[in-house]
Amino acid sequence: MTPATRAQLQIHFCVLLWGFTAILGKLITLTALPLVWWRMLLVTAALALVPAVWRSLRQMPARLLLIYAGIGALVALHWLTFYGAIKLSNASVGATCMALGPVFLAFIEPWVAKRPFSRGELALGIAVLPGVALVVGGVPVEMRAGIAMGAVSAFIVALFSALNKRYVEAGEPLTVTAIELGAGTLTLTLLAPALLLVFPLPAEGGGLIPDGQDFLFLLALSLGCTLLPFTLSLVALRHMSAFSAQMAINLEPVYAILLAMVLFSEQRELDSSFYAGVAILLLAVFAQPLLRRPGKTLHPENAAMGESKEIN
Repeated sequence: MTPATRAQLQIHFCVLLWGFTAILGKLITLTALPLVWWRMLLVTAALALVPAVWRSLRQMPARLLLIYAGIGALVALHWLTFYGAIKLSNASVGATCMALGPVFLAFIEPWVAKRPFSRGELALGIAVLPGVALVVGGVPVEMRAGIAMGAVSAFIVALFSALNKRYVEAGEPLTVTAIELGAGTLTLTLLAPALLLVFPLPAEGGGLIPDGQDFLFLLALSLGCTLLPFTLSLVALRHMSAFSAQMAINLEPVYAILLAMVLFSEQRELDSSFYAGVAILLLAVFAQPLLRRPGKTLHPENAAMGESKEIN
């Protein structure tokens, strides 16, 4: 097997693991806030065991550390709204909303990177509107709050992806990940009283400490669906182009929806309009790399932090 072929298999395996994030979010009985808090804490704790992270952290300028910490706060809000969307709807709807991330990025990245807007990317943003309308019309009314929260989550992931692409080259990948997820954990802890008004705990009380099954799912989510694919993607990206990586990563919503069909039979909750809208959104997502300028640097660091990954 050639290195290029092995890299293709590795990146698709990573994307499959990322597709399980929505599934595990559905299986974990914790509400969105404690779920995200535990996920970020477990990943941060695992990275704290890596000596190279501490060595790089000691050498990092304070200004850069604060920038990464601010991005980490956005990462926390993205995950919080992503799992909130799943809890308010289902895994298929939550994953579909993440397909809006690259579309939002077409508007946000030029502003962050201080470059002109691309007419093609703006046209792409307009082209997805019929897909969004079909998705909204294809879900039960009680799930539409989940779509709204999922759209907010996609906007946040586009914002922090653009910021990461601007600043991430200044730090070591694992150290950047540790700072951002550690800062995200701290952000959720400090803002918990206010966030609980929007993401309440169960009415019967409790809901902060995972039981045995939830803790196993959280470990799988934190280590199996974040650290493992992140590390493996770093290996794969040595032997493949940015375009190939982006095309593979665009399959994540497809994997998540197929897994939700098999595991939860979610197709019974959604009608044909939903899947027609999904098809339009995915066509836009697959077209998006063709409209982007060639020669951009890969930033696999984003892979550890978002359910909708932008590696360019």
